[in-house]
Amino acid sequence: MKNVLITGASGDIGRALALAFAQKGFGVALHFFQNEESALRTVSEIREQGGEAHAFGANLSREDEVERMFSQAEERMGFFEVLVNNAAISQKGLFTELSLPEWERIFAVNCTGVFLCSRRALVPMIREKRGSVINISSMWGQTGASCEAAYSASKAAVIGLTKALAKEEGPSGIRVNCIAPGVIETKMNRELSREDLEALKEETPLECLGTPRQVAHAAVFLAENSFITGQVLGVNGGFVI
Repeated sequence: MKNVLITGASGDIGRALALAFAQKGFGVALHFFQNEESALRTVSEIREQGGEAHAFGANLSREDEVERMFSQAEERMGFFEVLVNNAAISQKGLFTELSLPEWERIFAVNCTGVFLCSRRALVPMIREKRGSVINISSMWGQTGASCEAAYSASKAAVIGLTKALAKEEGPSGIRVNCIAPGVIETKMNRELSREDLEALKEETPLECLGTPRQVAHAAVFLAENSFITGQVLGVNGGFVI
């Protein structure tokens, strides 16, 4: 059985990722930070469907906690062929009012977490000469978003890291790709006003919002296609063309 470790698996997209990989026969390790209850619900759902799933907590901005998470997961499940770096946070507000601690907090999760998890996952992947890393960025990492400067910058950094690692790890048989979702129906976006959501729909050529399941299906596709690496796949309804 192939295994996948998914960070940020207690959120909407993370849950969809876990279910999609489980349906493809993967053993699933679900990372959570604070929302253990949500992660355990998904674990139970996968197990009820006959799959294997386990939840592991960690603060991804801390090297020791990332190491502990991977060690526990590997001890229980074995080698992880796929890593999905999905965990992220955002914050809205004027750039001139953004504090240094706020900036550092966003980068600690969105960038340092991706760095620490990818570095740790790649060691056994290199040894096995196979593996796939899938980073979840954002269309705002491609275009930038007003009043989300730190989030946009962090997601742009993820895209740059994806392309660099694809070149570096390709000779070891490891693929590194990125998904840049558009406006997805998640708890985070449900906090937007009805007017803002309608405006975003109008800006999207398909005139609708995306779903977590559509993002998850893109991740499974990238995990399974052995001749795709270094790519940024936009799941955005045509918002960015």
